[in-house]
Amino acid sequence: MALIRHVVNGAEFGDPERTSDIYNPATGAVQHQVIMASESDAAAAIAAAKAALPGWRSTSLTKRADVLFRARHLLTERRDELAAIITSEHGKVLSDAAGEVARGLENVEFASGLIQHLKGDYSEQISTGVDVHSVKQPVGVVGCITPFNFPVMVPLWMLASAIACGNTVVLKPSEKDPSASVFLAKVFADAGLPAGVLNVLHGDKVAVDALLDSPDVAAVSFVGSTPIAKSIYQRAAANGKRVQALGGAKNHMVVLEDADIDSAADAAVSAAYGSAGERCMAVSVLVAVGAAGDKLIPAIQKRIDDLVIGDGTDASSGMGPLVTEQHREKVLSYVTGAASEGATVVVDGSQKHFEGDGFFIGATLLDNVPLQSKTYRDEIFGPVLSVVRVDTLDDAIELINANPYGNGVAIFTRDGGAAREFEFNIEVGMVGVNVPIPVPVGSFSFGGWKNSLFGDSHIYGPESFHFYTRSKVVTSRWPEPAQSRVELAFPGNH
Repeated sequence: MALIRHVVNGAEFGDPERTSDIYNPATGAVQHQVIMASESDAAAAIAAAKAALPGWRSTSLTKRADVLFRARHLLTERRDELAAIITSEHGKVLSDAAGEVARGLENVEFASGLIQHLKGDYSEQISTGVDVHSVKQPVGVVGCITPFNFPVMVPLWMLASAIACGNTVVLKPSEKDPSASVFLAKVFADAGLPAGVLNVLHGDKVAVDALLDSPDVAAVSFVGSTPIAKSIYQRAAANGKRVQALGGAKNHMVVLEDADIDSAADAAVSAAYGSAGERCMAVSVLVAVGAAGDKLIPAIQKRIDDLVIGDGTDASSGMGPLVTEQHREKVLSYVTGAASEGATVVVDGSQKHFEGDGFFIGATLLDNVPLQSKTYRDEIFGPVLSVVRVDTLDDAIELINANPYGNGVAIFTRDGGAAREFEFNIEVGMVGVNVPIPVPVGSFSFGGWKNSLFGDSHIYGPESFHFYTRSKVVTSRWPEPAQSRVELAFPGNH
């Protein structure tokens, strides 16, 4: 059984005073243990990042870009190995894991263009002999706190941009699947990143609190649930840090009567049950407008019947297990309680039988879900799709805008006017038109509205370069040439 250690100043670090088990979700067996950081471990990681900052901050933009280009090349070469690590600890099927790596690589590619992204502005002769220019400089040591559901993609969303901007990083991954972060640190080291620029600190609240409270950490990036995101935002901001904290979601997918039902059903199944629903962009509520639900429900049910649920390493599996037994029990509680809250249970995932001790659960489909129910209100983060029926597009927009979350939303229709109206009026940060999971490409930025984001900067893309830098404006006037100065001081004596 391997012991996974921190990576501090380019080397494995830490004594196993406290450890946590890492499971194979497909078998339920403990496969590794990870060291949980003490306060002194956290202090060492932060100190390493602080010590490496002056050297990396003064490294030329060209050399920083070279490191990122090499890291992208190495990650591309080793993406199958990295995907296998994800599947072994998270449980998602290999195709989902490979897709995660690909989406993370998009941001490494974007960050590699840092010479363009870090350009300042210049205006000459603002006043007689006076010029003004601005530069973008790193904020300092950055704490990156990432979730279990995307152990490669989300770290790459943060650290690639942070490093490109000249910052140093302490990455605190989820203790449920930490091996991928160690892998990333080794790849960046192989790409030429100096020791101490990227440090990996494993742990729980002890590690997180150290990052939030340390005066040497200038900025914090976080992705996780809304209650934790809000808490992190408040605590870090109170300590004078720059913060971006991405929270939870309750993503809706609207289907109009004119939509292609087969396409909409395919999209609903992949978006609701892919990665076992453990995605902040997963569709968890399907809003059927008018008679759309009467055709859509049986189409989705048929596809659930054909969905193969099994070990993520099996190429035939379309959905893997949940990440832990505790999370499976939590999801099950919503499924078993749905009928008592007034929902119609079309497919009951709790009744599907699986061999062995893996953390599997079946896909669940619920119809006529009451808006006051916990099933509708809460972020379940599992393979549960709730269907809500409304009469009109306006009703659908009103329903979604009343929801406290505003991460992602989608509409399926053939009507361009309806799609434009939806895009214009919906109060959600990321919108898909006939696209069920509208995650922006790397050259844009990712982030929601309302309780899905605390802070004013979205993650990765252009907004990340704003978040990870501080602007400095320089106003300059140079003295006259030496001869002119002499003439001014001693007129007529030269």
